[in-house]
Parts: sequence; C-alpha cells; structure tokens
Amino acid sequence: MKYHKSEAGQLALKDRSLLTPRQRSAFILFDGNRDLAAVLQATAGMGVTAEDIDRLIGLGFLVPPDVVAETQAQVNVREATATRLTSQERYKNAYPVAAQLTASLGLRGFRLNLAVEGAGNLDALLALLPAIRSAVGPAKAEALEQALRD
Repeated sequence: MKYHKSEAGQLALKDRSLLTPRQRSAFILFDGNRDLAAVLQATAGMGVTAEDIDRLIGLGFLVPPDVVAETQAQVNVREATATRLTSQERYKNAYPVAAQLTASLGLRGFRLNLAVEGAGNLDALLALLPAIRSAVGPAKAEALEQALRD
C-alpha cells in the first residue's frame, strides 16, 4: 500500500524528537509513489523494520491516499472560512479607497470627503456608498464596492 505524510507527520519530521533515525529515514521516502514494500526494501540496510512503519502509521504520521484527500478537503474548508474578513478589517480596507475616490473630486466632493473622514465604521461607509457611486460613477465605485464586500 502507498502512504502519504500527514500534517502531523510533517511537523514530527521538523521537530526531530518524535522519530528515531531509522523511522525518519523511512518516513522521508513515503511520497505517495512508493509502496510499503519498496520503502522497506530501500531502508532494509539501515535496519528499518515493519514495526517501525507500523508505529508511524499508528501515530498518524503516515496515512493512506484516501485520508489525504479527505484531509485536504478539510484544509480547503478551513482556509475558506479563515479568509472571511471581520467588519473592522473590511472597514480598514475600504476607507482608503473611499477617501481616494472622494479626494479625486476636488472641491466638488469636499462635503462627501468630510463625510468619509467622519465615517468611523463599516456601516457608515456602506451608507455613503450610494452618494460616492453617484459622484464618481459606477466604474470607479466598483473598487470601493469590492473592498466593502470582501
């Protein structure tokens, strides 16, 4: 059977304290392309035994390919949820865009620029979006809309 390194196994490899030198040598060879017999044959001269490999599997450092695919799907879901920005982060991203857009209007956008500077949170910037869109046009306002959405 072909095995892959798990995230826990990668961390153990970097840590170096959880693996014996023999286990470490065998662990490095597991790349999803070599099967168990090939790794045992390649490391037999170093004294690696099936018990060493069983220990790596038992500790969760080596996993079958189907478990790797499942784990990768879980990582993708975790990353997708982690990339959602808080309202404060969205405000910090959108404020400079709104200030730049209203400043580009010159005296014509003076009051709108003051309103943007007075906006202290995301909701206040969202309330100003229609006025900014009508002043600068939908094409230029798209950057602000994107910053407010993300």
